[in-house]
Amino acid sequence: MFFDDTRLMRDLLGDYDANLAVLEDRLGIEAVVNGTVVSLRGPEEACETAKAVLEDLYARLSKGEVIGIGEVVGSIRHADVKPSPDEPDGARGAEAQQIRTRKRLVTARTPAQSAYISALERHDLVFASGPAGTGKTYLAVVYAAAALENGQCDRIILSRPAVEAGERLGFLPGDMREKVDPYLRPLYDALYDVLAPERVERGLATGTIEIAPLAFMRGRTLSNAMVILDEAQNCTPVQMKMFLTRLGEGSKMIVTGDPTQVDLPYGKDSGLTEAIKILEGVEGISHIAFSPKDVVRRELVARIVNAYEAASSESRKSDE
Repeated sequence: MFFDDTRLMRDLLGDYDANLAVLEDRLGIEAVVNGTVVSLRGPEEACETAKAVLEDLYARLSKGEVIGIGEVVGSIRHADVKPSPDEPDGARGAEAQQIRTRKRLVTARTPAQSAYISALERHDLVFASGPAGTGKTYLAVVYAAAALENGQCDRIILSRPAVEAGERLGFLPGDMREKVDPYLRPLYDALYDVLAPERVERGLATGTIEIAPLAFMRGRTLSNAMVILDEAQNCTPVQMKMFLTRLGEGSKMIVTGDPTQVDLPYGKDSGLTEAIKILEGVEGISHIAFSPKDVVRRELVARIVNAYEAASSESRKSDE
């Protein structure tokens, strides 16, 4: 493979050829660099995947994007999966989807993340379920922030069930934002990651970015907004129905949660699990199910999730 830009070639290989080392390790190949020429040795299919990854990363560098280890792994995951019409929204095996805000460009790192972004573009209600570390909450906030910047909505509404406080937020000190801050911190972190701090603070002050505890949603109609419900596995079926029926004209809802981490009192069903089942196949609604292989936080997290899933599976077998 020949690359004609020496500067981009350095960025493609990474510091001390770190990017190339990841490619070799993940695909089981050997890459030999001679100037701006890369020779690949190994199984034919693996070499084809490596070639596609290097071409993809080089093209992104040519557009001014920054490439690191995460981008290399993400490109491998996309290139290594063959297109399948059976996958959600037909996006697996396709080019990695991207969301651009003024502060940064966010690129999907797994085919499921690409399917998620594609679903957000095409549907007004999107459920995203799966383990921690798969980016379901982060991408929801990034998409909402981009929509706000592009004038596609008038405001962002963030909500999350405050299970630990029994939804009795009035007993907590401070104003509404201070009461729910502990529960919405992951959403704030994502907002500050993709929007300038002053933009976030101004939005919170003017109501362009609104914190709306789930307990306070009843009776509202949410129009021209991006509405995100995080940790939705901790909603009861009644709360979930109430929330979903708040959707107004010009709005989109994104509901995220992990059905394996329900904190509701024993005997109470999760509204997220029920809603996904009831609304399956309804026009305008999409469900993206993430799995441990979609964990992008770090590989150790994926191994932890896999270990817990294996233990849970063994427990179910023994119960049977």
